Amino acid sequence: MTKIVEYFFSIGSPWSYIGFDAFVDLAAKNEVEIKPYLTTVVEENGGIFSRNRPEIRRGYWTRDLKRWARVRGKTLILESRPALSDPAPASLIVIAAYLDGKDWIGLTRALQHAFWSEAKDIGQPRIRAAIADAAGFDGAGLLKRQADDDVRAKWAADREHAIKRGVFGFPTFLYEDELYWGQDNLPFLERHIHGDRP
Repeated sequence: MTKIVEYFFSIGSPWSYIGFDAFVDLAAKNEVEIKPYLTTVVEENGGIFSRNRPEIRRGYWTRDLKRWARVRGKTLILESRPALSDPAPASLIVIAAYLDGKDWIGLTRALQHAFWSEAKDIGQPRIRAAIADAAGFDGAGLLKRQADDDVRAKWAADREHAIKRGVFGFPTFLYEDELYWGQDNLPFLERHIHGDRP
């Protein structure tokens, strides 16, 4: 029987970026199918945007991100980022790639890297298209697709599904009705996949 992990994440989440490759490797090693669900912070379930957290917690969050980025071998630019950059529209071209049976994992990796390691403003359509082109996709075609009904419907349904399943932060992994929040929980997810269910 195919093992399926439902994967809730945001392109705009640095934790999703830091843990992405580790999760993809885990899934490949354990012959797990990934079902992606893209959304933004689920405030309905208690998720909090980092900008709304107290300064002392934001300071710790930043230090912890930098520690984990080093562990995962990722470059992470947290300062001097584009003002008012909104990475959420990038989710729509990832959804389009997924629905069209294209390499959504490769596209996600390219967009996250551009946003978090190069501080590119992926909220800008031309920048998204250029990143997609450089990664071997049809950037213009994906930009057109992001306005299509099936893409918009999945974007809306992904959020509803996240709310229903109790997701509040990213990344979150759901396997056999057990939630694992955070890329640091990947060892527990892998143990569960091997039969050690908590």
